[in-house]
Amino acid sequence: MIDHVTATVTDAEAAKRFYEQALEPLGYSLQMEFPGAAGFGAAGGAIPDFWIGSTEGRGAAHIAFSATDRASVDAFYKAAMAAGAADNGAPGVREHYHQNYYAAYVHDPDGNNIEAVCHTPE
Repeated sequence: MIDHVTATVTDAEAAKRFYEQALEPLGYSLQMEFPGAAGFGAAGGAIPDFWIGSTEGRGAAHIAFSATDRASVDAFYKAAMAAGAADNGAPGVREHYHQNYYAAYVHDPDGNNIEAVCHTPE
């Protein structure tokens, strides 16, 4: 299952204004911001599922897959690296997102940023 997707943008502020207006009729609103990035989600959603982010340090696209537990994130990372991925962040907690955000990041052969993420403490 896909956890969230990020569209890479050249001007994060302009894109944020665009998506705030364009997604409002669909029930989406701005829910979270970081420097150069913004997350949108439907009303009542716990975590934004659509993000925009500046091109700096990102691949062509960002797709995060849900993992059922941290061991699955670790297994994803190991398998992806064995399949020829480039490291973009070994498995670990990313507390700047939230205290249980455990993820690993790789770049696929085309430069896309692929993530596996678990939101639970184990």
